[in-house]
Amino acid sequence: MEVIETELPGVLILQPRVFGDARGFFYESFNAQAFRDKTGIDTSFVQDNHSRSAKGVLRGLHYQLQNTQGKLVRVTQGEVLDVAVDLRRSSAHFGRWVAIRLSAQNCRQLWVPEGFGHGFVVLSDSAEFLYKTTDYYNPAAERCIRWDDPDLAIDWELEAPPQLSAKDQAGAWLKDAELFA
Repeated sequence: MEVIETELPGVLILQPRVFGDARGFFYESFNAQAFRDKTGIDTSFVQDNHSRSAKGVLRGLHYQLQNTQGKLVRVTQGEVLDVAVDLRRSSAHFGRWVAIRLSAQNCRQLWVPEGFGHGFVVLSDSAEFLYKTTDYYNPAAERCIRWDDPDLAIDWELEAPPQLSAKDQAGAWLKDAELFA
């Protein structure tokens, strides 16, 4: 596994070694010891989540104020543009974001640490999105920042208006949101 640093310290791209031939491919999608050794992050994952979404579905920007979650995300079918936003007011990178294409073809994963908002938009006809979390989902602690917040100005690479859940349509503006210290 190769670890690639992004423009946001702590947000990491993980590129596994993929072994392929005429029969197909194999790769180790997660190994706790390799993750710890290569990233320096010693954490436990307690929950796995799996979603399937159609083209143009945008989910995010989500985070939890309590039961904060680090997330290790990947795509097993299709392609998404995955976005992480630093929501820690004390950070020198507060309000900055990175966008990484994750796909079944590139097999990349993204580590999104605690204190970051997270979202993605589906670029292919559909996509299956899997992620591991470092704490359990707590609906009472969940918050959402609007995907189209002008202070963030995220380039979602959209071809048409996104499909949003009611929760995501009602997201807060960054300037009004409850955030991390």
